[in-house]
Amino acid sequence: MSHPEISVVIPAKDASPYLSTMFATLAKQFDEPGRMDVVFVDDGSSDRTQEVLEQQAARFPRFTVLRNERPVGLASARNQGMAAASADVIAFLDGDDWLRPGHLAVVSRAVRDLGVDFVRTDHIQVTGDRRDLTKAPMAVRGRALDPRKGVLPTDQSTMVDYPFAWAGAFHRRLLDGSGLLRFPEGYMTAEDRPWIWNLHLNAESFAVVDAPGICYRRQVAGSLTQIVDERQLWFIDAFAEVFRLVHADRDAALFLPKATRNWLAILAHQLERSKQMVPGLRRTLLERARATTAAVPQEILRAQFGLLDPRRQLLLMPALEGLRGAPRYLKEALA
Repeated sequence: MSHPEISVVIPAKDASPYLSTMFATLAKQFDEPGRMDVVFVDDGSSDRTQEVLEQQAARFPRFTVLRNERPVGLASARNQGMAAASADVIAFLDGDDWLRPGHLAVVSRAVRDLGVDFVRTDHIQVTGDRRDLTKAPMAVRGRALDPRKGVLPTDQSTMVDYPFAWAGAFHRRLLDGSGLLRFPEGYMTAEDRPWIWNLHLNAESFAVVDAPGICYRRQVAGSLTQIVDERQLWFIDAFAEVFRLVHADRDAALFLPKATRNWLAILAHQLERSKQMVPGLRRTLLERARATTAAVPQEILRAQFGLLDPRRQLLLMPALEGLRGAPRYLKEALA
């Protein structure tokens, strides 16, 4: 059997209702199934996942299943799957999503033909019967680019605002050499935020390409995006790591405003959701958010806060009170 063109890493926990659809579309990626290496990480499932895997295994000549007795989380499960991947190109897929025919063939060929470290693609958001195309925020398509070009401008959506690991494909030199492809171990949510910043600051080349499409299923019951508990606080750790990466970068002064704007936008979103948290958890959120915000240079924080819309400014007030210089620009925002 020839060497596979791409390894697809699929971590999943209790996704059995969706796996048959996912595997049916996976079988339509190549004319020869052996050109694809499938690595499935069962992250502590307690449903019918193992039964579905046994039914599906015969469809794929290269099919590896790794099982965790206890869940380790998406970040660590992806790292676990990558360690077992054998192809030169690696892609990710979640168990409740699916692919249009030939998608993996297109992205794996693009990585090779363009000679880039990674490629990014658009995706389709699926909410019930609704389908919405979400474009990767880069106008230049099909051409090798410096990944640092995907960070700015500060006030527009850019590639670091598009962190979805499954929307693309990656050369394994990012894993074997620099280690940039690895996710921060143990993260339960927001693992893709420092991951995407690290790629765009430290990889050598990337491209955005048109591809058949990946279908991302939203509002899935049991998804961490639908749950408000202590796991949601991992976004604070994620942005602390983003700020560490940016502060250490040669262009820190250029990129810190963008990282700060990202942080304030995500923090405002989490503060809005925190209304559903128990009081103790909300207090922890505010305390930890203030500590992370305090590390941002005051002039940058003030400038980016001032550019936010009034609704976000009001949401952010509790997380900024008590910071050095905060009373002045909070008062100005309310004037």
